Amino acid sequence: MNSKFYFFGPLLFHTELQEKNLKEIESLCHRNDNYNHRKKLVGHINDEFKINRSKLEYILNSYFDLYKNSYRQFYGSDIDFYITSSWVNYMKAGDFNPIHTHNDCVSSGVLFLSIPDEIKNENLNFKGNKDLESDGPGEIRFVMSQPIDSFITQKGFFPKRGDLFIFPHNLPHYVAPFKSNVERVSVAFNLKEKT
Repeated sequence: MNSKFYFFGPLLFHTELQEKNLKEIESLCHRNDNYNHRKKLVGHINDEFKINRSKLEYILNSYFDLYKNSYRQFYGSDIDFYITSSWVNYMKAGDFNPIHTHNDCVSSGVLFLSIPDEIKNENLNFKGNKDLESDGPGEIRFVMSQPIDSFITQKGFFPKRGDLFIFPHNLPHYVAPFKSNVERVSVAFNLKEKT
């Protein structure tokens, strides 16, 4: 007997960056108020700054090749794109990103540069029921819909340094707050399809 199953829903891509690439990306990050990006974003985060998208794209090109291969396998077609905007997020205690999507792009991505041990411990000691899709402190969650029996409608992650996620621009996602008096650093970007 023959059988098969079908890929259904959005492609959620995940890989890990090498340390040398993380250091290169960290060198692009800054707190220059001339590049404040806060007013263009939905996050409840005070320190968000535009970073050089061309340099970021150059560093991420080999990872983008992995994503393009996954895209081809998942959807059965090719895609090519470029970074249209990129920024660094310096999250502090109480900061969070509410559920949102991205506009004027085909895909979006987030890369985690710094996850202090205090947030890891806070997440490990979280008393909520993660089986009920409850987020621990500092987690990122991708959501297709409310829970439906026998469906995987949400996927949450507690990220670590070097984690890179790329996902469709219209896949709702959010980041839960944390209480520890530390700072977490991530870089986000939007991708537009080449025509």
